Amino acid sequence: MEAVLTRPLARPATTSKARWAGLAASGLAAAFLLFDTALKVFNTGAAVEATTQLGYPASTIVIIGVIELVCLVTYLVPRFVFVGAILLTGYLGGAVATHLRVENPLFSHTIFPLYVAALIWGGLYLRDGRLRALFAPRS
Repeated sequence: MEAVLTRPLARPATTSKARWAGLAASGLAAAFLLFDTALKVFNTGAAVEATTQLGYPASTIVIIGVIELVCLVTYLVPRFVFVGAILLTGYLGGAVATHLRVENPLFSHTIFPLYVAALIWGGLYLRDGRLRALFAPRS
C-alpha cells in the first residue's frame, strides 16, 4: 500500500487537439483578465464606475488591478501555472462574494467569475498532463 502512495504520478498523454483546446481556453481567460486588469491599472472611467457601484472606494481600483495583474502574470509563467491558477481562483472567489453582497443578478454578474475560473482550470486540465494525472483512476 505504501508503494502506491509514494510512486510518481503517471502523466497521461496530451493529444494535439486537446492541447490546442486547452491553450485556447486558457488564452481566452487570460485575454479577459488582461483587459479587466488594464481597465483597473489605468484607472479608467468604466473601472471607477463599476468598482464604486460594488461598494469599493475609487482609491482601491489600482491596487485591485495590480493584485489581479500579479495573479495573472503568475498564471502565465509556465513554471508557476498551478500557483497562478490557485491565486486567480481566490481572486475570482472574491469577485463572486462581492457580487453576492450587492445582490447582482446571478447568471450575468455573480457567477460570471466562475465561468472564467472554469476556463482557467479547464484549459489547464486539457493542456497539462500533471493535472489530469491527479484525477486519473488508480489501479
